[in-house]
Amino acid sequence: MSDRRIGGWSLTGWIFLFLLLLFSVLPMLWMLITSVKSQFAAIQYPPEFIPSNPTLEQYYRLLSPSSDIGIQFLRYMWNSIYVSTLTTIFGVAVAVPAAYAFARFRFPGRNALFFSVLFRNMFPAVVFLMPLFIMMRWMGLVNTHASLVITYLTFGLPLSIWLLKGFYDNIPVELEQAARIDGCTRFQAFWMIVMPLSAPGIIATAIYSFITAWNEYVYALTFLNSDEKLTLPVGLQRFFTEYATNWPGLMAASFIMSVPVVVMFLVLQKYFVRALTEGAVKA
Repeated sequence: MSDRRIGGWSLTGWIFLFLLLLFSVLPMLWMLITSVKSQFAAIQYPPEFIPSNPTLEQYYRLLSPSSDIGIQFLRYMWNSIYVSTLTTIFGVAVAVPAAYAFARFRFPGRNALFFSVLFRNMFPAVVFLMPLFIMMRWMGLVNTHASLVITYLTFGLPLSIWLLKGFYDNIPVELEQAARIDGCTRFQAFWMIVMPLSAPGIIATAIYSFITAWNEYVYALTFLNSDEKLTLPVGLQRFFTEYATNWPGLMAASFIMSVPVVVMFLVLQKYFVRALTEGAVKA
């Protein structure tokens, strides 16, 4: 009887995973199929699930620096790469020492300060939209990529600090003490002992920071007002016009935008999963 129950639960689990896979893959598959259709085939009814005359015209136009739309798209992509990379670098640079301090040092108000960091992420991003816009205007950073980097750090750092603190909590402090006995300073012990052991957590933090900045739309739409500064999520709306929408072009651009994030996550997913599981052991 118990074996039957286990077999039933196993079958249920496989069915659930299959449905979850369909839920995740089908949108990407449909996006890819639409991107290789002609403009007419993309809007015809009933829709073609397998294009009769597939074409890569939209991809050639988007990735060609000789066409106007290609120049725009490549500029948007470079802006997204630039902003996301800077956000990742600064996010990791701030999260690593902050998480280490929360994990190793004891000071008055430590727990209250740690949970107040997480308190920021309890609110939706739109709540902070106007206050941050006013602050950026006061600092003269409106329509600059610096405004996006600073803003993305405000909601990316809390979870990054939480992830890394879980890693540092699980690294035995005796390893650092042994290094100190051997003559290392605290910084040397941190650099040579703690940093290599926390590499999966740092990689996971970098993935999270990059993906968050890469996909963000609301702040980029609000803070940037010149076409040369736009990032990819905002730039995609250029495919919508007053009377028509270039659906194959939009799907091709969306697919190209999705590829870097998907590849990065597939390559580094083991570090991200490990950071989530180890970071949840201690708070």
